[in-house]
Amino acid sequence: MFFAFKKHKFDIITIGSATRDIFLISDQFQFIQSEQFSTGVGECLPFGSKIDAQKMVRSTGGGATNAAATFSQLGFNTAVIAKIGQGSIGQDVIAELEGNRIDTSLMIRCAGQTGYSTLLTDEKTGERSVIVYRGVSAKFSSEDIPWRKAKADWFYLTSLGGNLGISKKIIEHAAKIKAAIAWNPGGGEIKKGWRQISPLLEQVKIFNLNFEEAQGLTGETAIKPMLKKLARAGNIVIITKGAEGAYAHQDGKTYFARATKAKAVSRTGAGDAFGSGFVAGYIKTGDLVKSLQVASLNAESVIKIIGAKTGLLTQWPSSARLKTIKVKKV
Repeated sequence: MFFAFKKHKFDIITIGSATRDIFLISDQFQFIQSEQFSTGVGECLPFGSKIDAQKMVRSTGGGATNAAATFSQLGFNTAVIAKIGQGSIGQDVIAELEGNRIDTSLMIRCAGQTGYSTLLTDEKTGERSVIVYRGVSAKFSSEDIPWRKAKADWFYLTSLGGNLGISKKIIEHAAKIKAAIAWNPGGGEIKKGWRQISPLLEQVKIFNLNFEEAQGLTGETAIKPMLKKLARAGNIVIITKGAEGAYAHQDGKTYFARATKAKAVSRTGAGDAFGSGFVAGYIKTGDLVKSLQVASLNAESVIKIIGAKTGLLTQWPSSARLKTIKVKKV
């Protein structure tokens, strides 16, 4: 296994949000193209109306717990740092993590409410809009992090609700204990801008963004200039581009994996599945091509089933299955 030397108790610790997710699946949403929407398309229903949902699914989510499920199911000793409230929703999050053999000793339990998401999911396309209440996870502080116990060979840092100060401390902590770190920042962190984020990239082994985030952060409009601006010696930059596929870049070499044609039942969790799948692949193999293949298969698997964890890979893909994902150098 690549980076198989054991320095710490955990192979990897994921850090970010933990939520209760409620999926409402309906065929009655309407899609309207308009510049009034940030994505150019609105998922709409008549104001003041009541529409029927054909299905409701309850699960847990959040970037930290979704990624942790991938790592644990692929054989890594995994722990999570995330904030939850004292009520039943927080207990459900803990129960699901422990059911996935994920260590919960670093979880932060506090007064307040656990994060909650309602996902309005279109039955035909699997696309969704999300209404998020971040709850206690919106207020991460340095005092929340169990620094002395937070020791692993790798850290997987997801969105902290725009708290770039804590993200910076976590990145510096990883460097101090000589751990590698993968960073998948959220929109709140990206909005802090290039001047604040770029100095941190020297200490980030794997930096993962989607195309829109990379465009906003770098000010570039094409993939190659984005990658060139984000790249640092020895480090890896991932830029995902939705249904088109994803790019991985390291030391002047860029690879592209085209997305599979798998029909999406729900696209929720696809980004978390891809990012964590890539990191799992890289820890095990140190190979960008294989890492892209594992990431693509993990994302393909999760969109076939409703729920951000339900469809994740449960074992390492065979060589034959890895080869179904075509990767080319560009």
